[in-house]
Amino acid sequence: MATHPDTLSRQWLMLRCIPRFPMTVTARELAQRLRDEGFDVTKRTVERDLATLSEAFPLASDERTKPFAWNWQKDALQFSLPGMSPLQAMVLALGRTHLKPLLPAHLLEPLRPYFMQADAVLRQTLGKRGVTTWTRRVAIVQPTQPLLPPQINAAALAIVHEAVARQRSIDMRYRSRAAGKAVNYRVNPLGIVYRGVIGYLVGTIGGHDDPRQFALHRIDTAAMLDGAARAPEKFDLNAYAQSGAFGFMDNGPIKLVLRMEAAAAQHLRETPLSTDQRITDDKLDGWVRVTATVHDTSQLRWWLLAFGAYVEVLGPRQVKKGISETVRTAALFYANTPSQE
Repeated sequence: MATHPDTLSRQWLMLRCIPRFPMTVTARELAQRLRDEGFDVTKRTVERDLATLSEAFPLASDERTKPFAWNWQKDALQFSLPGMSPLQAMVLALGRTHLKPLLPAHLLEPLRPYFMQADAVLRQTLGKRGVTTWTRRVAIVQPTQPLLPPQINAAALAIVHEAVARQRSIDMRYRSRAAGKAVNYRVNPLGIVYRGVIGYLVGTIGGHDDPRQFALHRIDTAAMLDGAARAPEKFDLNAYAQSGAFGFMDNGPIKLVLRMEAAAAQHLRETPLSTDQRITDDKLDGWVRVTATVHDTSQLRWWLLAFGAYVEVLGPRQVKKGISETVRTAALFYANTPSQE
């Protein structure tokens, strides 16, 4: 017969194995996970535990189909021991303020129970007025033009995430922008890459080895299959993401040499481009020379172009040439396009 400590340990582990809405788990799957951890339990024991635990914790069961599927309710507070300290709560509150304008809503949604718990701890520590004061005294300014994130099918996204984690293939219906209509694909997921607020599933189709990109917001439906996902030999998601496949080229490290207007370069004294950055006086009055070892990326070139006439690239040659051609082409557009005023 199981002792009280055994029962407590089993139920504690069971609570940790139950996923949050919209994902679900059955009593049979929970029993198998518990057996994998060394607990000698039956499906019936797990069903009794679930019935008992649901009276004390915000668990829900979907009884429309059999076997019943269980999950933590969508708005359930995060269940964890030990409790959250006031300092941890304040860090989470600050993290939410910082991440909200940077990440798509579906990435923050799984963290909502933690944020709710942090709010509860801060209300208890600071009082309602103190929490309100705190939130009014923290603001975030984005350094780039903000874009609204696209709408994503939450159920399909949950399946995609699970399939990537379990390395299982997916049947999905995808709205291709090029084709202009929804198409069915069987995809071998290789990973997920986020470019700003837009996420992409990277995967192969059928027996092909060439990676494809599928925007997450264009996936209408997804179903995880039993078969293992087929991955090209030695595929490296990070290397693929940095290869320029997403429009972010990386030509490797370079020794960047700039002539910058002194006021424009002032922030680099506090937030350097690299650990070996040097800023020296230039022969032009009011200008400085900046040298730093950086990677030649799309982001670097966009950053340089944003300074307009307040920066001149002196080297290396390929960066100077690329910036020069972009500026020359833009100048021709503006010179040949009549004003719309």
